[in-house]
Amino acid sequence: MDRNGFQSAIHNQQSPIENQKSKTKNQCPICHGSGWARAEVEGTVRRCECRITLRIEQLLANARIPARYRNCEIDTYMPLNQSQKNAKMLARKFLENYPPLDEKGRGLLFIGSCGVGKTHLAVSLLKHVIMQKGDSGLFYDFRDLLREIQSTWNSVSQTSELEILRPVMDAKVLVLDELGANKPTAWVRDTVAHIINSRYNERKVTIFTSNFLDNPAKAGEETLTDRIDARLRSRLYEMCHTIEIKGDDFRQEVEKASFRF
Repeated sequence: MDRNGFQSAIHNQQSPIENQKSKTKNQCPICHGSGWARAEVEGTVRRCECRITLRIEQLLANARIPARYRNCEIDTYMPLNQSQKNAKMLARKFLENYPPLDEKGRGLLFIGSCGVGKTHLAVSLLKHVIMQKGDSGLFYDFRDLLREIQSTWNSVSQTSELEILRPVMDAKVLVLDELGANKPTAWVRDTVAHIINSRYNERKVTIFTSNFLDNPAKAGEETLTDRIDARLRSRLYEMCHTIEIKGDDFRQEVEKASFRF
């Protein structure tokens, strides 16, 4: 290192006192970095708000919410027909009653065609549970989950199937998007059954979305039962309240409007 470089390094290096000042500057003014603050009752302490905020931020970071949906809120879901109004109302009711008082831990199953806001509402609920209740939550597109599980079969993989599934089983609230989207092979059905049954037995809240209806309008269209089998559909009736959302594809309407202008 030449003389100029050496002098620059000396200039940029902080002294221990400066380091301490920097740490003090970044500390919470309430708890001063201890994580504890005085409670209302004299002689007692409580968790400082800064630690609660940090925990919520970490829970959100771990929730795997896709960037496209991170700004979704119930208030920004704009219903265009009665079924969408009902869906929004039932979503709010779910939050009012969370955590569920019954022993079944009932979740929700949003079904409907593409672009009616199923994922928007599901993510809104997940975010609320994390931010307002401080519970752990997780989002997974079911197709991505299956691909991640399959990737563990590779001999060079550093991840096991159990490591992929553990957070799916442990999350207080799980959003499983696009249920039934994959071709219903025996392995897919077994994987769906394992997830659903495990969370059902542990009374964990699960929110599903699916493009497959129970009673399609067109003859010959596959039903959700066709995609996951009758036994699992029956289980979903018990562990979830089914909400069918009707309407046109909102994304297509936005695209048409953009094209006109």
